[in-house]
Amino acid sequence: MWIQRDISKILTASHDPIQIIRGPRQCGKTSLILQLDPEFKEVSLDDLHLRNLAQNDPNLFLKQFGSNKIFIDEAQYAPQLFPALKRKIDLYKRESNKIKTIVRITGSNQILMDKNVKESLAGRASYFDMNTLSISEILSSQTKNIQDILYMGGWPELYSRGNVNPKKYIDDYISSYIEKDIVLTSGIQKSTEFLKFVKLLAGRVGEILDFASLAKDTGVDSKTIKDWISILERMHIIALVQPYSNNLSTRLIKSPKVFFIDTGLACRLQGWTSSETIIVSPQQGHLFENLVFSEIYKMNINHQYGFEIFHWRSKDGEEIDFLIRHQNDNLFVEAKVSSRPIDHISQYREVKKVFKNKIPEILLCHQEGQHVLEQQVPIQFLSSKIKSHFKL
Repeated sequence: MWIQRDISKILTASHDPIQIIRGPRQCGKTSLILQLDPEFKEVSLDDLHLRNLAQNDPNLFLKQFGSNKIFIDEAQYAPQLFPALKRKIDLYKRESNKIKTIVRITGSNQILMDKNVKESLAGRASYFDMNTLSISEILSSQTKNIQDILYMGGWPELYSRGNVNPKKYIDDYISSYIEKDIVLTSGIQKSTEFLKFVKLLAGRVGEILDFASLAKDTGVDSKTIKDWISILERMHIIALVQPYSNNLSTRLIKSPKVFFIDTGLACRLQGWTSSETIIVSPQQGHLFENLVFSEIYKMNINHQYGFEIFHWRSKDGEEIDFLIRHQNDNLFVEAKVSSRPIDHISQYREVKKVFKNKIPEILLCHQEGQHVLEQQVPIQFLSSKIKSHFKL
């Protein structure tokens, strides 16, 4: 079953000769490209023979495709291919009256992709980041319980095929991609400690990042923890949400919160084996907050809205999960798993100090079921409410 991807419109609207689609393994990059335009000839450099040809004789590799459209999967494995692609595109621009996309490139190793692309294809390619399925994408094609989506995450294969065990699927992903691929390509020496660190990090989603505490619990120094955080960010595993601050506000805490881009990965790294057990867990609140962040983050990436996403937390104890900024407009978002009321943000001293007479609206986002708080919206309608607020 095909699930329509929101990023499709952005890809088809771009006509740069080379499109580079970046994202973690198994997020659906290959399926999307083949669905968008079947004329593209797929070549995967996971194939060792093709990889060696592309690396050792890139001109011959490209010559066999002539003027046909080409889709190169996992291109980061052949860095010598990129200068040849540069020459191909420069020649195409000189000879063609109408420029269109003729090469699409994907890669799951962001570190290697960045290095090769920046050195060879600067100014000749457009870049697109792709993630696992958002809630809005999942629910556009099928009916799913929000708790199940929280547990399963957004891995396309779990929704397009009905016979895949989520626990085994994500366990295999952790084993192949995080424990092996990321460790090897990033030159991480302490692989055992790294996996322990990733699991500890998953247990702290939605919390203020404490490098010293993570270093102590993992058994490495703080510098190593910062390096590993950077690697996971670049590989599209996690995202850091910085605290909002400006020149008027000096009392906000200056530390980021950490979130996993896919909640299914966070749930399995925490050790959960079903969606039902999460509901009665102390981690439910933070995992649901992570799900809300993930939906905002993916919406922003898929549509290239240009949102800035912050968290709000002052030394006086004022705390709001997210502040979304777009141009000159702002919107607070609070993730709620209970019906416990919150103070109106107009009573928050730091909010009044920073925003004065233009205090942003707040969107209270809940799961499914009955809730008594006013102005709440179920998470499945979060994207539409944000679009409506910013008039997108």
